[in-house]
Amino acid sequence: MRTLRLDSAELGLGFNSALTLATTIAQQQLGDETMLLSWYDRERDLESPAGVSECHAGCATKGSWDYAENRGARLTVEFDSGRFYFCFL
Repeated sequence: MRTLRLDSAELGLGFNSALTLATTIAQQQLGDETMLLSWYDRERDLESPAGVSECHAGCATKGSWDYAENRGARLTVEFDSGRFYFCFL
């Protein structure tokens, strides 16, 4: 899975704005049929799919990242060193 890391701190993006930008980037990189597989929001400690990190307690890899990787995700767009990330198929 390829990772595109963005430093957006100066833009002050919230979760929804970051998701919109990540989706636009994924569509440009992967085509219009791209699909969001998982995401993580460090500020709110939320992820999707919900609960995928329960079995990753103490692991360096978040469950949402592992979930996407094991389902063929091709691109992750990561904001501000893991503040948010979005994994696309």
